[in-house]
Amino acid sequence: MMKLVLHDYFRSSASFRVRIALNLKGLDYERVEVSLIAGEQRSDAYLEQNAQGFVPMLVADGEPIIQSMAIIDWLDRAYPEPRLIPDAAMPRAVALAQAQVIASDIHPLNNLRVLKYLTKDLGLNEQTKDRWIATWITQGFEALEAMAGDARYLGGDAPGIADCCLVPQMYNARRFDVPLDAFPRLVAIDAACMELSAFQQAHPDAVKAA
Repeated sequence: MMKLVLHDYFRSSASFRVRIALNLKGLDYERVEVSLIAGEQRSDAYLEQNAQGFVPMLVADGEPIIQSMAIIDWLDRAYPEPRLIPDAAMPRAVALAQAQVIASDIHPLNNLRVLKYLTKDLGLNEQTKDRWIATWITQGFEALEAMAGDARYLGGDAPGIADCCLVPQMYNARRFDVPLDAFPRLVAIDAACMELSAFQQAHPDAVKAA
């Protein structure tokens, strides 16, 4: 069995999605907390393995893999069951499009370094920052709600890569008091996912230090 070490931060949504994927695969892994608040991701030791200085980073038998979507894709190739990204061309495109609505369009605009820049460098107050957060989550969720379909999960009968992305973003939406009444499908899918131990055990409240 390959040794897997996940360097992450409990509240990082990109890290949260990788924890979900690892759990769905049923893989054992060691977790190393990298405090974004304390700036540990910018330490020399961390930057030697991850020049970008972000979390998550999965180290597989000593080989670092960065970027959450690349990590999930690697997991799907290294541990094919259960599949998180479909093999067939059209289902694969649909799953990745759903996932990228979050991973490419919502999350990058609302991550910690962007929010710090808005407040510390541009001088935005908390109310304006919260409007910024809500705007991009709402716009992304409007599209994803229309793409959600009628299945139990975004991935169909079983959760997939899009569900790995959705649940952390729903956590962020609630954390910042973004109204979710307009997104009943996303709320229902999030609830279905959170019935599964793989999602429960990946939740920030389940992994944060006591």
